[in-house]
Amino acid sequence: MVEVKVPASVANFGPGFDCMGVAVNLYNFIEMEFSDVPKIEVYGEGQGKISLGEDNLVYRAARTILKKAQIEKSLFIRLKNEIPLARGLGSSAACIAGGMMAANCLLGNPFSTEEIINFATEMEGHPDNVVAAIAGGFVISVKANDGVIYKKLSLPPLLKMVVAIPEFELKTERTREVIPKKVLMKDAVFNIGRTALLVAGICQGDFSLLQVATQDALHQPYRKSLVPGMEEILENASANGMVGCFLSGAGPSVVGLTLEGGEEGAGEFMVKAFEKKGIKARYVILDACDEGTTIIKQQ
Repeated sequence: MVEVKVPASVANFGPGFDCMGVAVNLYNFIEMEFSDVPKIEVYGEGQGKISLGEDNLVYRAARTILKKAQIEKSLFIRLKNEIPLARGLGSSAACIAGGMMAANCLLGNPFSTEEIINFATEMEGHPDNVVAAIAGGFVISVKANDGVIYKKLSLPPLLKMVVAIPEFELKTERTREVIPKKVLMKDAVFNIGRTALLVAGICQGDFSLLQVATQDALHQPYRKSLVPGMEEILENASANGMVGCFLSGAGPSVVGLTLEGGEEGAGEFMVKAFEKKGIKARYVILDACDEGTTIIKQQ
C-alpha cells in the first residue's frame, strides 16, 4: 500500500495561459493498493459527487500506468480530498498526478518523474497544472519534441496568495468554449511581454512589476461573463492591498497576490465583490508549495 500527498495548483498566473502554474499548500491524499475487485472510497471534497466506479479520474490515471507497465490488476483507492472541485485549483490535475505517481510507486517506480509528467500532460491536455502538482514550485512548462520541458522556480516567501473561492463549479470545458480560436497580434504581444515581465519580477523579487505583469488579454476578458464579480475584483485589486490579481486557472476562483499583512483585507474585499453579484464565496490564504507529489506512506 502507498499513500501520496498531492498539492493543488494555481495555473496561468494571469498571462501564462496553459504554460505557468504554481503548487500551493492545499492537498489531496490518495491511498492505493492492489485489490481483488475495483473499489474506491471518497472523503472530504467531492464526497457523494465523485464516481466510485472505474471511470473515476484517479482510477483511470492509475490504470494508465498499470497498462503501460503491462500489469492487469484491480485497485483499492481511498481519496481524502481538500481541493475543491471545478474551482480553478487544479483538482483534475491533482487526480491525474496523484493517481499516476501512486501507481508508479506501487509498481516499484518503473517510470521516471519526467515520463510521468509526459503521461499526465497527455491525459490532462496541457502541462501547467500537472507539472506544478508533480514537481512543485512555480513552473514554466511547454510542450516540445514530443514531450514536456519545464523550469521550476520558487516564489518569494513574502508573497501570499489570497484565493477567493465562489460556491459554484465551472468546468474547464465550458470555460474553453468562450475563448476565440484566433487572437489578435496586439493581444499576443500583450501577453508575451507580461509573461516575460512576470518571470523577471518573480526571479528578482520585484513585486512592483506584478500589477502589470499579471494582466491578461487571451482568456480573462472572455471568461469574465462566466464569473460575475471578477471584473470588479480585477479593477479594484490595487486599491485593496493586492500587488497582482488574476483568475485562478479557468476559474471561478480569483487569486490576489499580497505581501504579509494584506491578506485579510484582500480576501474580505473579494468575498464582498462576489456577494454583490449574489454569489456566496469564501477565501483562503495559501503559500507556494515547493514540494510536488510526495510519498508519505509505503508498506
